[in-house]
Amino acid sequence: MKPYPKNWDLPKFTVTSFKKKQTAFCVCIPVINEGKKIQDQLKRMKAYTKYADIIIADGGSTDGSLTREILMQNNVKALLIKESPGKQGTQLRMAFAYALQEGYEGIITVDGNGKDDIAAIPAFIAALKKGYDFVQGSRFIKGGKAVNTPTSRYFGIRLLHAPLLSLASHFWYTDTTNGFRALSKRYLLHPQLLPFRKIFIGYELLFYLNIRAPQLKLRVTEIPVTRSYPKGEIPTKIHGMRGNLAMMRTLLQVMRGKYNP
Repeated sequence: MKPYPKNWDLPKFTVTSFKKKQTAFCVCIPVINEGKKIQDQLKRMKAYTKYADIIIADGGSTDGSLTREILMQNNVKALLIKESPGKQGTQLRMAFAYALQEGYEGIITVDGNGKDDIAAIPAFIAALKKGYDFVQGSRFIKGGKAVNTPTSRYFGIRLLHAPLLSLASHFWYTDTTNGFRALSKRYLLHPQLLPFRKIFIGYELLFYLNIRAPQLKLRVTEIPVTRSYPKGEIPTKIHGMRGNLAMMRTLLQVMRGKYNP
């Protein structure tokens, strides 16, 4: 693989490749210590590897869930392991950089905690093939399903997060915290996006990608997806009042254009 551009701020990470690139699209999964949830998800995703290669962006798991045997059994293309500080934004920078250097035309992202119905993968690819640059999955539009969504999460997204982000982007989004989405190569390499900056370490990049695509007059759409929460458990990396306040502070900073080039 050719060297990364010198102006890309990337974390230190290792790559274990299990096979050559086989499709024009890939699914990048940021994970950390998801245990059996990511293992079960990979088993379900194996049937979709004819549409898109699977790339795991591991934040430094210590639970032994991503063994070489499991990844090879489930037809995973590559395992990236982050060795520098940073959270989701750092993992995404690592994954996007690797995918672009491998020559993928489009990238789908999905969480690794088993909440998302990965049957939507072909629909994301179809949207990319139609020329959309940013495709947001939504459980709240016709055809989508929100199963066991916690009440606080539902109202937070519907009445606060999505309306604010829509106001800033000038595109009406309905499900702005959903990590099931797709991005074109053209969008990620746009000179007025510049996602490979070390300021993106947490949730900044997640929200920035939503806002920036409409601002740059690129083609944006939402497609229906299903997101299911298990009863009695909320699998999320955002915990408590502090976590939610930090997320809202990040959203307001993105809205004000703090991360624009």
